[in-house]
Amino acid sequence: MLKYCVRCVMPHTKPDLHIDDEGVCNACRAFEQRQHVDWGKRREELLGLLQKYRRDGVNWDCVVPVSGGKDSTYQVVRTLQLGLNPLCVTSTTCDLSAIGRKNIENIKHLGVDHVEFTPNPVVRAKLNRIGLTEVGDISWPEHVGIFTIPVRAAVQFNVPLIVWGENSQHEYGGPAAAAENNVLNRRWLEEFGGLLGLRVNDLSETYGIERRHLLPYQYPSDDELQRVGVTGLFLGHYLPWDGLSNALIAQAKGLTTFDRAVEGSMVNYENLDNHQTGIHDYFKFLKFGFSRATDIACLHLRRDRMSRQDALEIVRERDGKFPWTYLGKPIGETLTPLDLTIDEFIKICDKFTNKKIFKRDASGALVKDKHGNLEKLNYDNP
Repeated sequence: MLKYCVRCVMPHTKPDLHIDDEGVCNACRAFEQRQHVDWGKRREELLGLLQKYRRDGVNWDCVVPVSGGKDSTYQVVRTLQLGLNPLCVTSTTCDLSAIGRKNIENIKHLGVDHVEFTPNPVVRAKLNRIGLTEVGDISWPEHVGIFTIPVRAAVQFNVPLIVWGENSQHEYGGPAAAAENNVLNRRWLEEFGGLLGLRVNDLSETYGIERRHLLPYQYPSDDELQRVGVTGLFLGHYLPWDGLSNALIAQAKGLTTFDRAVEGSMVNYENLDNHQTGIHDYFKFLKFGFSRATDIACLHLRRDRMSRQDALEIVRERDGKFPWTYLGKPIGETLTPLDLTIDEFIKICDKFTNKKIFKRDASGALVKDKHGNLEKLNYDNP
């Protein structure tokens, strides 16, 4: 049975989530502490850090990783307001949508220099299939590339500072804030890089993909990182971070949104760039019993924008539906580059489903409705 936080609607199965003796999860506890942060002081700390990395026109002041979404648009807006000259770097998504392309172009027109890197699509399709079948993450190469490509660009263009967005795992500012040992190293990068235990070396040795085709998914060497002094900071540590606020600011600066709530979500302003995202979010539901609607509902619950009852109803209605379409694109078209049929995909889904948290029949088989949707054993605490 799933156990849920009594304040938000997140289940205990979320990786790294802890629910205390009062029934409150550590994410809600961490948000409590945000109320006591002196954001004015944090901003001054940020300005002090940035002063060390300004290049006065000799080179770019920082690298800003951008996908074109609401958060990266917000990052660019804030970076420009802080007087920096950023080099924006995009590692393209695995199945770029028309909205995603439009929003990347919008970021350029905010008035920044921009580099876009697209890895070999033939190799990436193989990696999509490997990621899906081996670790249940169809967008594994994208989730690695969004960390490796900006770091590679920082080394390539000799720009020490990388300005990331929100750090969802920890409550500190990043290595740039450290008094010493403030250079990125492989261990720090891999902590945030989404490898999910699937090492790049394994891809070459186990699946016969030549190492030369895996360069986009590998970090620079520690020697290269030390030579340039590559470091990073999380903007969300220094400035109040709120997805809705970011979305409003980004829309005012030209962000295009979907014409309705995105499939499997409850809003129309995020995860708009990759048609594979519906599959990625669905696997989170299969593995852990929650998905995108839960994520967003919890963020709004902590900010008192809805009641817990409203959140429970929305999550039950929208979370974890079989991803027949995403951003209007049929799943069959998304699976074609991976050389997978829908039936083969469903078998992979069943392989990764945590059968302890979903309803099954007398024979132990998963119970599905006519649309292929599963039903959790419980959607709230008994």
